[in-house]
Amino acid sequence: MQERKPKKLKIGVIFGGRSGEHEVSLESARSVMAALDREKYVVVPIGIDKHGRWLSGDVMAALTEGRNGQPATLLPDPQSAALLQLDQPEARTAVLSQVSQLDVVFPVLHGPYGEDGTVQGLLELANLPYVGAGVVGSAVGMDKAIFKHVMTANGLPILPWQLVLSSDWRERHAAIIAEIEAALTYPVFTKPANLGSSVGISKCHNRMELIAGLNEAADYDRRIVVEQGIPARELEIAVLSNENPVASIVGEVRPKREFYDYVAKYVSDDSDLFIPADIPPETAEAARDLAVRAYKAIDCAGLGRADMLLDRETGELYVNEINTIPGFTRISMYPKLWQASGLSYPELLDKLIELAIERHEEKENLRTSYEVISN
Repeated sequence: MQERKPKKLKIGVIFGGRSGEHEVSLESARSVMAALDREKYVVVPIGIDKHGRWLSGDVMAALTEGRNGQPATLLPDPQSAALLQLDQPEARTAVLSQVSQLDVVFPVLHGPYGEDGTVQGLLELANLPYVGAGVVGSAVGMDKAIFKHVMTANGLPILPWQLVLSSDWRERHAAIIAEIEAALTYPVFTKPANLGSSVGISKCHNRMELIAGLNEAADYDRRIVVEQGIPARELEIAVLSNENPVASIVGEVRPKREFYDYVAKYVSDDSDLFIPADIPPETAEAARDLAVRAYKAIDCAGLGRADMLLDRETGELYVNEINTIPGFTRISMYPKLWQASGLSYPELLDKLIELAIERHEEKENLRTSYEVISN
């Protein structure tokens, strides 16, 4: 009797999105979809354009070549684990038809409206297993200010910083500058609180640059983080799993530019990556321990890339951030760190899908109702 092949899982890969990291997401998604084993999975591309419209079909062409995509949607309905196509979307009454049932969703969305818990909330309502952190872990990992508060609450080392509201900055320029200069010394970094890929980040060496940096960050977010600069080495650690996370070996990024900004990451391609980082074994172990502790502190799940700063002068380590959906091209640090740790790119994708299913099954076993028994 011929052995029946196991059913292929239908993996919905969501990418694009209406954030400043749209193009980065497309590159990550290309790599993920190319590496997913077609013997195990049916890949269902789900694109989101820069206006937030969901698309199905030849999504990559629609997002990169300006072709018309087929409007699509997911319903926040646990009885409907399907990608739906919207026929006649401009009509008063649109018609929904099924594109595909989905077994697992793999969000490859960087930045707001994808990495910040919003899409994760929709997937929770739809009761679909998905790769990566949940609503809380995603939101905390995305928000640099809340992340720092959580690190402090858990006794994890961070650099001195200040929070500035964009509305305050517009109304109290002189007072805000005075407050920052009283608390921090130049250079400082100005950062939008909720953005990734170093978009909107400036290194400020003096008051004029600080004013420019605050103006730049305020264009992207209503909240701005101003952080103490130090002579730092930039270390990165990949973390994997749910309840019992493990850390990869430690890598180091050495940008040719002043810091690892958007151009250094995605345009110039002239930064040096060292895997493993040339640091003492005890420093590497301390960095890996900090990465796991920070990962647990924000209730991260599935995956996360922990970024650390190592002070060149004092040797002190500081937690900078955790990216809950890190870059996922084959040359991105997250998969490269795992490859150097013995886990290939396709094996890493298999593991992430397995972790998504495991976490979903665990939640399915929780009680969702409470019955009061009266005496």
